[in-house]
Amino acid sequence: MSAAHDASLEPPLQAFSLSRRLAAEALGTALLLAIVIGSGIMGERLAGGNVAIALLGNTLATGAGLVVLITIFGPLSGAHFNPAVTLVFALRREIAWPTAAAYVAVQVAGAILGVWAAHAMFAEPIWQVSAKLRDGPAQAFSEGVATFGLVAAILGSIRFRPEATPTIVGLYITSAYWFTASTSFANPAVTLARSLSNTFAGIAPTSAPAFIAAQLVGAVAALLVFGWLLEERGRRP
Repeated sequence: MSAAHDASLEPPLQAFSLSRRLAAEALGTALLLAIVIGSGIMGERLAGGNVAIALLGNTLATGAGLVVLITIFGPLSGAHFNPAVTLVFALRREIAWPTAAAYVAVQVAGAILGVWAAHAMFAEPIWQVSAKLRDGPAQAFSEGVATFGLVAAILGSIRFRPEATPTIVGLYITSAYWFTASTSFANPAVTLARSLSNTFAGIAPTSAPAFIAAQLVGAVAALLVFGWLLEERGRRP
């Protein structure tokens, strides 16, 4: 889960200091995880044991929250909230590697803080380790597909409909919750942070490495495919 740089959002990112951009990435990622974990807890408590209803509540809150967060933070930092997205833009040379590394660091820190905030809101123990296994090739493949689609949604929207990027990303994640076996984490920072929540949206730490590897592979694959698809004729040698 995440957003990306939106060329239509003004003022340009360079108008803000690096410290403000990093703060925006940390805060945005923290709020994203508070939404994911908090809505999962609320959904599970209200669903009366119906997992489908709990997942639906988790899905709608996350998709809606993403639209808002990307709209707010896009003009500040690009609203990546996701190391895989930051990697893609670093490979596209749209963000410097040192800045990308700083983005990833604050995304991970913000994600963990967001999980802890959700726990505090629901009177859960702050420190937890998930016991929810999400293992197997199908789950990992799902994460590769989910992240491929997320990066495709970002690159396509900023090329053709940049003003719609927040909505497109939110809608994609909403759908990917349901068409992937993994419920579409699609984000290494989210995956790491969710391993620290033994709640509805958690993932066991032993399951996280396969998710993260698949997410990075999916992101790079989407970059390669859409780098070719979106190349204009006049730009080819």
